[in-house]
Amino acid sequence: MDIYKEALMLHEHLRGKIKITSKFDVRSKEDLSLVYSPGVAEPCREIAKNPETVWDYTIKSNTVAIVSDGSAVLGLGNIGPYAAIPVMEGKAMLFKKFAAIDAFPICLNTQDTDEIVNTVKNLAPVFGGINLEDIAAPRSFEIEERLQDIGIPVFHDDQHGTAIVVLAGMINAAKLTGKKLTDLKVVINGAGAAGIAIAKLLLCVDHQDNKSCTPVREIILCDSKGIIHRGRNDLNQQKKSSLTFSNPNHREGSVYDALVDADVFIGVSIGDLLKAEHIRTMAKDPIVFALSNPTPEIMPEEAYKGGAAIVGTGRSDLPNQINNVLGFPGIFRGALDARAKTISPAMKIAAAHAIADCTGSLNREKIIPSSLNEAVGYRVAKAVFKAAKEEGNGKGIQ
Repeated sequence: MDIYKEALMLHEHLRGKIKITSKFDVRSKEDLSLVYSPGVAEPCREIAKNPETVWDYTIKSNTVAIVSDGSAVLGLGNIGPYAAIPVMEGKAMLFKKFAAIDAFPICLNTQDTDEIVNTVKNLAPVFGGINLEDIAAPRSFEIEERLQDIGIPVFHDDQHGTAIVVLAGMINAAKLTGKKLTDLKVVINGAGAAGIAIAKLLLCVDHQDNKSCTPVREIILCDSKGIIHRGRNDLNQQKKSSLTFSNPNHREGSVYDALVDADVFIGVSIGDLLKAEHIRTMAKDPIVFALSNPTPEIMPEEAYKGGAAIVGTGRSDLPNQINNVLGFPGIFRGALDARAKTISPAMKIAAAHAIADCTGSLNREKIIPSSLNEAVGYRVAKAVFKAAKEEGNGKGIQ
């Protein structure tokens, strides 16, 4: 039986992959009076007097909302909120398994930016964090930006989660190939949410303190029409803004032109984009992260044939899986424990280094930890908590 038929049967059998369970077993009238009326009135009164105590008396301190509008789900595109539910349920399972966080899918029946922003703001009281998921660019940029002041972390995982795990892989790939991050010329194909976030993190664009930040030398961003450059009149605002930190030499042409003498290719775009001949035009011992799913921009054997030193993909059946699950559970665990108000650039970089450090001995097929390594989430959480504490991001940790 193929994986898709087997998955369909499993979902039909389970009728949802998550459930709510009680922490306290109600067996007597006394029990009932403690968890509900009249006893429950006392924590209500305390929270009314001091809203910060909601973190002490409710599920808020360990609960994340996974919010999607279903507009960019996996490689399936705009399939809507109902069809997005299985993915968000799966993500909730991963939060629980790798960071002991209670997460819940919130799939919204709107793709209007204002409605999504207002809905999330109105939902915020019960949650300790918001994970935005599978929302199409460029709308996703605006939604995340407008929600940064609601008092809890709002994190678009398709952007930053991907960028963090890519940086972790890059740290180890550079180490294994004897290269320095600061010497690398990087080509990113795909200038949506993930591509732009990767570029900004690799260049430390948003990082104010460079102590923990090692930027690459140069990044060229490409989209379906080629290199993003100042002469193009078809760029959206995010692509225009990217020119303040990318393509410093004003290169023009196709992605294949951009690859010439590049040290790194990162694909967050479409499958079967490259062949061995394109890898041969890159610098010696190039690093290739072909992350399109389910079909990478280039398969590892083809990339190695072209001279690649290290190849990573987004697939679990291939070595060096660059997977967000290495990042988001621990990032939110650390942010929740710190009661952080945002997830800052310093916290993202700390997460990437923690992931890289979990890998152990490096080789061509091991530059990133296994996605099933349960120790990663807690190492990441510790690093994220420490970064938040150092910058005073959160209640009572200054």
